[in-house]
Amino acid sequence: MQDTINQYIAEINAASPANADELETFRIKYLGTKGIIKDLFEQFKSVSAEEKRVLGKVLNEFKQTAEAKFNQLKETLDSGLKTQDSNQDLTLPGDGFALGSRHPLSLTRIEIVDIFKRLGFVVAEGPEIEDDWHNFSALNFPEEHPARDMQDTFFIKKNSGQDDIALRTHTSSVQVRMMENGKPPFRAIMPGRVYRNEAISARAHCFFHQVEGLYVDENVSFADLKQTLYHFVQELYGEGTKVRFRPSYFPFTEPSAEMDVSCTICGGSGCNMCKYSGWVEILGCGMVDPNVLENCGIDSKKYTGFAFGMGIERITNLKYVIRDLRLFSENDVRFLQQFKTEII
Repeated sequence: MQDTINQYIAEINAASPANADELETFRIKYLGTKGIIKDLFEQFKSVSAEEKRVLGKVLNEFKQTAEAKFNQLKETLDSGLKTQDSNQDLTLPGDGFALGSRHPLSLTRIEIVDIFKRLGFVVAEGPEIEDDWHNFSALNFPEEHPARDMQDTFFIKKNSGQDDIALRTHTSSVQVRMMENGKPPFRAIMPGRVYRNEAISARAHCFFHQVEGLYVDENVSFADLKQTLYHFVQELYGEGTKVRFRPSYFPFTEPSAEMDVSCTICGGSGCNMCKYSGWVEILGCGMVDPNVLENCGIDSKKYTGFAFGMGIERITNLKYVIRDLRLFSENDVRFLQQFKTEII
């Protein structure tokens, strides 16, 4: 064993690791829990008593030599790194790094929210996983409504009743929670992500983003709704943008309408974006159905209100002339770099 120890001592004295990784290899080899010294001490237990008197001293000296060599090498490496650092010219400019940018959907959402904030609307949020009551029943969806079918909704738990749990299909569920937990007047917008079981294509996706609005107070009229949305469009797309309302149907509003704006791409002369009609539909709206107010504990004879909802992707398409919805969620850096000038 003594010959073996002498051989190891010679190796230790000749060791000269060039970097921290090699120094760590040296430590593990000799001083580690499964290293050479640990192994020699295990062997030492089995030698005779006479040999222990001699080998014990030699083994302890070997351990001290290894530890001293390790500390010496570590100090040498550390001082070498400090010397390298001291030789650096700290007055030189730092390495450049690429600037990021906000996502176009975020840019549009921020602009929409800012416009409605100036009109006195506050921002409200709610959970993306909803129960049947807040997502459907309280909003006057009948039991047989096709939106309840598995083709349109991502159900998490489907029991054919009010115990159903699903990914929300619209942010109208936030309106229900607000009306249930407060008292009129309400004036709020609800931005957020929603989910629908649709085939992914250039014009549709299984998830997208909405901004919905709600205003409930005494003597709220359809004229208030039209003027609010007209002001919104003028702020978003510029003065001179034309607006038209078309009768429509939504379970939670009555009367209901869809709002079109003159195509911002072709100026109303006709293009692929507006299908050569000169108009693009951007949102649905209407007066809150009295049944919805009553479901939320609000006296529909005293209070009236309007609601509206728009897809942020549709607004962004018109604003930045983006023709494929899939670009928004592919995280293609080439696409996102086009919005660097829009950093806020």
